[in-house]
Amino acid sequence: MRQFIQGIAENSHYQATHLLQILRQIQSRYHYIPEAAIEQLSGLLNIPRTQIIGVVEFYSFFHLAPRGQYELLISDSITDHMLGKHSLLDYLAKKLDVAVGEVREDGVVSLDNTSCTGMCDQGPAGLVNGLALTRLDRSGIDKIAGLINQQKPLDEWPEELFQVDDNIYKAGLLLNQQIEQGAALKSAFKRGIKETLKEIDYSGLRGRGGAGFKTAIKWQFCSEEQQTERYVVCNADEGEPGTFKDRVLLNSYADQVFEGMTVCAAIIGAKQGFLYLRGEYLHLYDKLQSILAQRRQNGLLGINILGAGLDFDIEICLGAGAYICGEESALIESLEGKAGIPRNRPPYPVTQGYLGKPTVVNNVETFLAAAGIAVNGGDWFANIGTEKSKGTKILSISGDCAHPGIYEYPFGITVQTILNDCGADDVLGVQVGGPSGTFISNQEFDRKLAFEDLATGGSFIIFNSSRNILDMVHNFAHFFAHESCGFCTPCRVGTSLLQKQIDKIVEGHGSAGDVVALEELCQLVKNYSHCGLGQTAANPILTTLERYPDLYQSRLKEISFEPGFDLDGALETARRMANRDDAGAHLAQTDASGSRPVASLLTSMDGGNADDCREQSRPPSMAVGE
Repeated sequence: MRQFIQGIAENSHYQATHLLQILRQIQSRYHYIPEAAIEQLSGLLNIPRTQIIGVVEFYSFFHLAPRGQYELLISDSITDHMLGKHSLLDYLAKKLDVAVGEVREDGVVSLDNTSCTGMCDQGPAGLVNGLALTRLDRSGIDKIAGLINQQKPLDEWPEELFQVDDNIYKAGLLLNQQIEQGAALKSAFKRGIKETLKEIDYSGLRGRGGAGFKTAIKWQFCSEEQQTERYVVCNADEGEPGTFKDRVLLNSYADQVFEGMTVCAAIIGAKQGFLYLRGEYLHLYDKLQSILAQRRQNGLLGINILGAGLDFDIEICLGAGAYICGEESALIESLEGKAGIPRNRPPYPVTQGYLGKPTVVNNVETFLAAAGIAVNGGDWFANIGTEKSKGTKILSISGDCAHPGIYEYPFGITVQTILNDCGADDVLGVQVGGPSGTFISNQEFDRKLAFEDLATGGSFIIFNSSRNILDMVHNFAHFFAHESCGFCTPCRVGTSLLQKQIDKIVEGHGSAGDVVALEELCQLVKNYSHCGLGQTAANPILTTLERYPDLYQSRLKEISFEPGFDLDGALETARRMANRDDAGAHLAQTDASGSRPVASLLTSMDGGNADDCREQSRPPSMAVGE
C-alpha cells in the first residue's frame, strides 16, 4: 500500500489540491480509505489527518470502512421509483443475499442507494464500482447477481449492461451545429478577442445552469481583474435529479465544449482550465481524456495555440458524490481538494475563485453555445428565443412520457408543446428545474420556458394522473436532507425537519397544526440558509401546497396536533417519584394555535437559539453565477 500511495502522490506532485483525485484512486483500489493511507497522505501532502478524514466523510463515494469488491449503488431518483426501483432493489438484495446499506459477510459485494445518477431517460439505473448500469430489470439483475457471485471482472461483463444512449429526440440550434475542430478558435483570433467578446455580449447568451447571469459580463469582469493568473472551469457536476443533458453533450459534443472553454481562456487570459466531471459520469472519463489528447496533438491545447500566443490546457477532475458541488463556490473548494462547502460571497469567483485567483465558472451548455457564437456571430444566437431569453434551451425530459430524452427548443416554447412532442398524455403536472425548481399543474401548461417565466437548468420531469404528488415531495425532501452539506443550521437542521414533517404527513399521522408548522419551517429554511441548496429545498413543498392544498389535507388526522414525542408522558415516572401531580409538574407541547413553534424545533435539535441561527446564517447576496 505504501508504495502505491507514494506513487500516486508523486504523480500528483505532492499537491494538496489533488487530494480528491488521490482519494478516488485509493477508494477504487482498496474499496475504502484505510487509516494507514490517511496517515501516509497527511505526511506526503502536508495536510492534517483530521482534514483528510473530513474530506472522506463529506463525499458519499468515499468510505472509512471497507465496502464490497463490487459496490452496487442504485439510483434513488423519483424517476427510478416511478419505474419500479423499490421492488427491483428488494429483488437484487435477495439475489445477492445482502441487506441494503450493508456489506455481505464474504466481503464480495455491498449494496446501497445513491442520489440520481443522471440516467433518468434509461432507468432504473445504478452504478457498479462507479460505472453506469442502465435499464435495470429482473433479467438484468439475474445476470448481475450471477456475475458477482462468480466474481467476474467488470471488463468481462456483457456490454449491454453498461449501454448508455444519448436519446436525442429534438435537435435545434446547438445540437444541429457541426463545428470543425479549431474553427471557433480560428474565428475568434481572426475577428479579434475583444470583438469576439462583443459578439458573445450581443448574442444575449446567459448562463445555462439556471441562474442566467449574462456570460459576456462575467467574462469581462474576470478579464479586467488586475492579476496575471486566471482560470476557466466547466461545471459538469449536474447533480439535479432529472437532469442529464450535460452527460449527452460531453458524450457527443465534448470537442465543441472544450473549444468554448479555450475561447473563454483567450478572452480572459487564462492558462489553465478544469472540467469538473461528476463522479457518476466515470464512464465518460477515458473518452474525454482521448479528446483532450487529440486537441493537444492538433495544436488546439498547450503552448502557443494556433500560433496566436495563447498557452492553455484543460485538466479533468472527477467529483465524488456531492450534490452541493454543483454550486460554483463549493465546486471550487472541491477542485482545491477540500470538502465542497459553499463560500461566503462576495468575493465572487470572477475576482477570487480557484486558489484565490479570478475564475470563470460556466455550465457545459454555456461553453457549447459560446463556441457556436464564436463561429457564427452573435446574430445567429440572438435571432432565436424571446427578448429577454435569447437562443435555445436543452432539456432533459423524463417521467411519464413515451420518449424520455434530450430536446432542444427556442426559449419561449410552451410547456404544452413540449408535452405533445415527447408523447405525454393525461399529465397531472411537471416539475420544471428539478427539485430546486417549480412544480406546475395542468392548469399552467400555457406557460413558457424562459428566464422571465419558467427558468430551468434543464430538468423536466412529467407526472401523469396515476401519480401521487406527495410521493414526489417525499422523495425530494429526503434528497435535500441527505445532500445538505451541514454548514449552516437552517439548512442542516431545517431540511431534516422538513423530511420528518413530510414523513409524518405522508404516513397519515399529521395534523392541521403540522401543516402550519411545515409552512413556517419552509419559509425559515428558504430565507435563512447560507446557499442555494437550502434556499430552494422547500420549493417542492411550497409549490405543491399552493396548488394542491386538498392533497395535504386528505392525509391529516382529525386533530389539531399529534406530538412526535410525548414530553409530558416522559415525566410520569419523575412525577410519581416526587409525589407530584400539580400543573407545574406538567409540560405543554403546543403553542396557542396548536402547532409547535418553528424556532423551538430548530433549537431543540441544534442546542442553540433560533434567532442566533438566523443572524449567523443570513445568506449573502447571490453570487455572479450560472
